[in-house]
Amino acid sequence: MAHGEDSRRQVRAAYVFDQLSLEISAVKFGVPYATARNWKRAGKELGDDWDKARGAQLIAGGGIEDVVRQTLAVVVQQVQATVESIQQAPDMAPGDKVQMLCSLADAYNKLMSASRRLMPETDKLAVATDVVKRYADFVRTKYPKHMMIVVETMEPFGDELVKAYG
Repeated sequence: MAHGEDSRRQVRAAYVFDQLSLEISAVKFGVPYATARNWKRAGKELGDDWDKARGAQLIAGGGIEDVVRQTLAVVVQQVQATVESIQQAPDMAPGDKVQMLCSLADAYNKLMSASRRLMPETDKLAVATDVVKRYADFVRTKYPKHMMIVVETMEPFGDELVKAYG
């Protein structure tokens, strides 16, 4: 049974926006997993990388930022605990303390650098996704009679954003 463009869009939306696995997205809309996998691969070949769009959606929703923030909080706690341990070690040679502190600072700086590099890869798409959501909220609140046209064009425009930024 052939599945139309609406089915493809529904599967893609479930995968990208609802963060469902590809298998679950396919089952949800009655599409064979192999078909969904082919759509995903074909999309990537045409410039619509579903995984990049999914990552951008996660970032726009705060998911990655929350994970990075939590990771940094844990690392800061560990840095503080390690510094206290070094300070409370009277038997440790000053050179060893300095070496441990340097190693700790290096690890911390690498983590900070990695967290900054994590964001730019899908940052543009994340910003574009956020703008589209804000626009939809704006129209829903200020111009509700126009919401149907926004809804009708939102998903195809999302595909264009992915092609441009993804």
